[in-house]
Amino acid sequence: MLDGDTVVFVEVRYRRHVAWGGALESIDGRKQQRLILTAQQFLQKESRWAKHPCRFDVVALSPTRLDWLKNAFET
Repeated sequence: MLDGDTVVFVEVRYRRHVAWGGALESIDGRKQQRLILTAQQFLQKESRWAKHPCRFDVVALSPTRLDWLKNAFET
């Protein structure tokens, strides 16, 4: 998505049961690396966006809550 001129990669996570860990906690280092790699591939393919600033947001959902963490992690 775009936020002004910033390209935003949004990861949406859902957890029905907190016992399995929260949605935010599911974005571990391995998942972050996969998101970064996917973003790099996108920017290589869609070069018109490559010079724009980028950020990673996480939308975490549960049956009773929605959290939107802007700039959730940095590359």
